[in-house]
Amino acid sequence: MRLKRLPDARALARRRRRLMSRMGSRDVVLLSSAPETFHSNDVEHRYRPDSDLFYLTGFSEPGAVAVLAPGHPHGDFWLVVRPRDPGKEAWTGPRAGVQGAREIYGARMARPLAALPEVVEEVLDRAATLYHMPGRDPALDTLLRRLLSRRRRNRRRIPRALSDVRPLVHEMRLKKEQDELAHMRRAAAITCRAHREGMALAAPGLYEYQVEARIDCVFRTLGAQGVAYPTIVGSGPNGVILHHVDNQRRMRRGDLVLVDAGCEFHCYAADVTRTFPVDGRFRPPQRRLYDLVLAAQQAAMGEVRAGVSMDRPHQAAVEVLAQGLVDLGILPGTPRDVVAGKTYLPFFMHRTSHWLGLDVHDVGGRTRHGRPRRLASGMVLTVEPGLYIRADAAGVPAAYRGLGIRIEDDLLVTAAGHEVLTGDLPRTAAAIERACRRAPRL
Repeated sequence: MRLKRLPDARALARRRRRLMSRMGSRDVVLLSSAPETFHSNDVEHRYRPDSDLFYLTGFSEPGAVAVLAPGHPHGDFWLVVRPRDPGKEAWTGPRAGVQGAREIYGARMARPLAALPEVVEEVLDRAATLYHMPGRDPALDTLLRRLLSRRRRNRRRIPRALSDVRPLVHEMRLKKEQDELAHMRRAAAITCRAHREGMALAAPGLYEYQVEARIDCVFRTLGAQGVAYPTIVGSGPNGVILHHVDNQRRMRRGDLVLVDAGCEFHCYAADVTRTFPVDGRFRPPQRRLYDLVLAAQQAAMGEVRAGVSMDRPHQAAVEVLAQGLVDLGILPGTPRDVVAGKTYLPFFMHRTSHWLGLDVHDVGGRTRHGRPRRLASGMVLTVEPGLYIRADAAGVPAAYRGLGIRIEDDLLVTAAGHEVLTGDLPRTAAAIERACRRAPRL
């Protein structure tokens, strides 16, 4: 994968220094690239770099290992990379090579991939604790095991501990820096535009995949790398399937269409869901259910601010949904009974929020020291309540059966509360209907 412009070198260096400041003076980190994957036989998927390696180095090619070694006489940042190879580059494009690793990416020392065993031996000679990414690169794991086993047999020095570096990196990734937020705002803007175009295109008689194609086309047309995850277009009964990606159904008059789609820009994801009537008009039962989900989202968004528990937006959404499910005759009992007994779960079975960033379900635990994590300025999360009422749901009024509705936006926690990164996209039922009546513009 080749980006149109490289990440901010100063920001990358700051991140590496922050990580190394949490380590001992003789500790060492090994970071490995993501492996290449194949669609079929020898046809490769478009390469996407490992998020942790990219976050710390900006390097986006396969076959790479980064070394962070605070205080090392050769420098604290090394890259081991594939060498330049004109024959292979004729097929797959230019490589940075050893020289590019130094000149473009700022590595203090750079070596070809064939020298990796020697580099790891040098690391093992020094490391008090060796931080690495077990399971990410099976070949590197095998090399480490082999070299450590040989050192034990020969009574040579080995690190006193091996530790997974990812918890440290993932804690850093929770709070986004300004360069990251710039990419996320752009991803959000492109995604909002694509959703508008999908709403404008959709009509009875078209297929789900045609809406998917329009959305994915807008992503690429406006400069995104592509999708952050497979685009979901669930019409009619498919709207109750959380991750419906087949997108083969022909849409019919009276359907609701649930679209969950987000692009990836400079490796940062957006994640947005809207539900709209395919013919531009909510039927009364659809409108009642839609307004309930929207009220739940508004209640959850009202809880997004620094210092609040990560669980609180979800609790707020559940409380509103419970009240509405009782009021609409979908569930018996009182709202308190519904919440306490979790009888809403057949209709709302997922959490309201997840982290967002370099991964669409971004890293960083929901808990810290055994307690729900508190939101802090710089964190980005989704707010996405929904209701999914299957066609065969027992005891539910017939008017609501077969309806699936989700509304999802991306929020940045700020010192003043929050910023809705996807706020340009219509959310109210009236605004959604207007967007559906607009002619496509791209």
